[in-house]
Amino acid sequence: MKKGGNSHPPATAEDDAQAFKDEMAGVEPISPHGRVIHDAPRLPPLPLSLFRDQREVILESMLDPVLWDEDMENDRDTSFVRPGLSRQTLRRLRRGDWHIQAELDLHGLTKVEAKHELAEFLHECKRRGGRCVRIIHGKGLGSHNKVPVLKQHVRHWLTQRDEVLAYVSARPADGGDGAVVVLLKGR
Repeated sequence: MKKGGNSHPPATAEDDAQAFKDEMAGVEPISPHGRVIHDAPRLPPLPLSLFRDQREVILESMLDPVLWDEDMENDRDTSFVRPGLSRQTLRRLRRGDWHIQAELDLHGLTKVEAKHELAEFLHECKRRGGRCVRIIHGKGLGSHNKVPVLKQHVRHWLTQRDEVLAYVSARPADGGDGAVVVLLKGR
């Protein structure tokens, strides 16, 4: 013992155990399997302004005028397939090999309303992962001079969309010339 120093009586095992418990009061034990469980990673925030901008660009791109040519006037433009895709894709689409997952009816809408609805519909189909959809544009039986107003416009707008791989006129049971069946890119 030192002279003039504080003298502590020798610690007992019980005192040591109690001191250890006091020091470890807020500590959580490691899981029984010996691994640390981390919190799930946070998902990055959704770029809503980017989505809004993309939708506006899509809508703006759909506002360009349809370029009328002989093929459109003669109604030979009943199908479309992206360059690089097989014509077999059109045959399979005509036969109904793909199940129609969603449908949009544009009856009674103006061109501006139809453009907007089509853009929103295709955006939603892309978001949900839809691959085959039907768009009903009508045959024009209720329009002036019995001329379809939306038919050529819808087909023209579809060719401008990157997510559209192909389209064909619907089978008679699915609307015939008053609708198109569209094949969209997958995710």
